[in-house]
Formats: sequence, C-alpha cells, structure tokens
Amino acid sequence: MVQLEKLTCSPAHFRRRDLARLFWTACAVIFVISMIVYPQVVFQGALIGLKTWWNIVFPALLPFFIASELLMNFGVVHFMGVLLEPVMRPLFNVPGAGSFVMAIGYTSGYPIGSMVTARLRSEGLCTRVEAERLMSFTNNSSPLFMLVAVAVGMFNNPGIGVLIAGAHYLSNLVLGLALRFYARSEAEQSANRPTRRGLVKSAIGRMLQVQRGENRPVGKIMGDAVRSAVTNLLNIGGFIILFAVIIQLLSNVGVINSLAGILGIFLLPLGFSPEILPALGSGFFEMTIGSKLASESLAPLIQQVTAIGMILAWSGLSVHAQAASMIAETDIRMLPFVVSRLAHTCLAGLFTYLLCLWRIPLEETAPALASAGKWQNFGFAGSFKMFGIFLLSLTVIILISLLLNLVRDAWLLFFKTRI
Repeated sequence: MVQLEKLTCSPAHFRRRDLARLFWTACAVIFVISMIVYPQVVFQGALIGLKTWWNIVFPALLPFFIASELLMNFGVVHFMGVLLEPVMRPLFNVPGAGSFVMAIGYTSGYPIGSMVTARLRSEGLCTRVEAERLMSFTNNSSPLFMLVAVAVGMFNNPGIGVLIAGAHYLSNLVLGLALRFYARSEAEQSANRPTRRGLVKSAIGRMLQVQRGENRPVGKIMGDAVRSAVTNLLNIGGFIILFAVIIQLLSNVGVINSLAGILGIFLLPLGFSPEILPALGSGFFEMTIGSKLASESLAPLIQQVTAIGMILAWSGLSVHAQAASMIAETDIRMLPFVVSRLAHTCLAGLFTYLLCLWRIPLEETAPALASAGKWQNFGFAGSFKMFGIFLLSLTVIILISLLLNLVRDAWLLFFKTRI
C-alpha cells in the first residue's frame, strides 16, 4: 500500500520534497559551522536557554503534563467530552472534550494545548478539522509568565500583567469564536458524538467504560504519566536551548537587526518606536528573550507592553517547533496554527494597546526593572497554585454545563406538558 502511494506521487512532488530537505541540510551545515566559529556565543545562548527552561518551563508545566496524562487514562476527559458537547459545539464547533484542552491550555501555557489536542486526535475524540480549531485557540502563554515574570520581574508592576493577560486571553477567545466557521464544509464528523438524552448518565457510563478497559494498576499509570511528562519536557527544553543559541548567533551576525528593519516597514508607520524593533525581531524566534528585551528597551511604556502582548501571542518559532513535534504523529496540519498565531498577534496587539490607553496613564510612565535574573524565577509553589486554578476552572465549566442541561430539560418538559 505504501509502495503504491509512492508510485502515484508526481515527480514535482519529489522535487519539492528534495528541495526542502536540501534547504534544511544547508541550514544544519551552516549552524554547525557557526558553532565552530562562535563557540562563546553558542555557550552563552545555551546557558540562557537552559536557565529559561529550568526556572520557568519545567516547574510551570510539569504538574499539568502529569495531570493531563492521568485524567486521560482515568476517563475524565471522555466524561467531559460527553457532558460538555452541548456547550462547546455551538460556541466553538468542537467536541465536548475540547473543554479539557481549553481549561488546561488557558491555565498552563505553551505547548501543552498542542500535546493534549494531539492525544484527543489519536484517540478519535475529535476530527482533524476540530483538532486544528482546538490547537489554534487553546495555546496560550502561561499565566505565571505574564503575571509574575513579565509584570513583577520585568516591570515591577502587577497591574501590567493583568493588562497583558486580559488582552491575551480575550483575543484568543475571539479567535476561537471566529474559527468555528473554519472548514465547515468538511464532511468529516466526530466519532461517538453524544446524544442529548441522559447526558450525565451517558458521560458517567463513558468514563466507566474507559476505566474498565484500563488494565494497568494505579502505580503503573502514575509512573507512566510522570515518565511521559518528563520526556515531553526534555524535548521542549531541547527546542528552547536550540532556539536560544540560534538567536544569539543571529544577533551576533546582524540578522536580528535586519529582521527588525523589515518589521519597521510595517510598524513604524503605526507609531512604533525604532527602539522596540530589535525586541520584536528576537521575539519572532523566542518569546521569553523577546519579552525581556522589550521591557529593557528605551521605547515608551505603552509600546513596551503592546510589543510584549504581540510577542506572547505570536509565541515564537521555538513554540511553533514544539507544537509541530507534538502533532508529528497525527494528521493535524500546522498551517492553520501558524495563520491563527498571526491573527492572534494582531488582535492581542490591538487589545493590549486599547487597554493600555485606558490604564497606563493612571500608572507610572516608566517601568522599574527588577534586578538581573529575578525575572526568571517562578518556583514550584506558584506552579501548583496555578494547577489549583486549573482544577477550579474545570469544576466551574462542568457546573455551568450541568446548569445549562437542567435549564434545557426543564424547558423541554414545559413545552411537552403544554402540548
């Protein structure tokens, strides 16, 4: 079957694939040569990437990675998929299981939304188009990063974190509502689409069905969840270190400044200061480094905050590569994700600017930068605090769904008795 498929491919297809592989081969060779020519730059970049991963990403995402594996194995996601179908389908045109991806994506950070979406797709809980919708609007920057690292560490002003986070989440929710119209002509339908009758009973039955099919003991399930979480985080750490090195090399040879000049063609007419452009150029590759440079630039405070909002929405090629690795074994396409990041960047920049116009004139006009290195420190205590918020958000979503179902049933019963 595979050989037949290869034979039916056109020569043009093979040429495109060969050209792509030759391009990436050339990039790898140039990267290795640059490492030999600039060893000190490579070391500094790797050190920055390692500190970013260990101090921010690892403690912030580890509890969520473990929890997502456990909740999938114990059937909680399947339970939510049946129960929340009447809520998620009309709003976002995704299955009810997408509510779990939303809850964990909005309370943890990149790229866990992509990981959980890929898991739903591999288990047949959503179609390819539904997975692409989910992946496009459930990948968010970590609340810890926006409220702690950016607001407190970089600006010493917690109010700025509220502005950035509010614009970030609001713009992604608007994007999710708009994406419900994406690929609506696709004939593919979700498997096991739940009925409206006996919704709670059906949801519990689905969860018990998954649990009965799980033959591993609880200790084995927990051990596998921890092992999978650590493996995924090591993979993410590798991407972060790689792109930190790439940014250092590109900055050293002037590519970042050239990219900043290209961005200036579009942003300078909008009133952006030239001092903010190098931060945006670095944020194009890695959001943490770009955000730090934006907070240290000489641009006005409102432009610093707006630039960080745009950088966090774009998320950087580093996060794009992490998301691509998460969905590599599925049929989910990356193009909708990249296009949605561009749309999120524009929306987040606009919303952040509007919120800043309302709030920043009441604040100090210049940020008070934290001491060097302080902006990087999260700690596991803050991570588990956000995990508690994640569990609370799951509970609220389920309670809202139950309330809506009770209202619907009462409404139907009322009309039935009238007839």
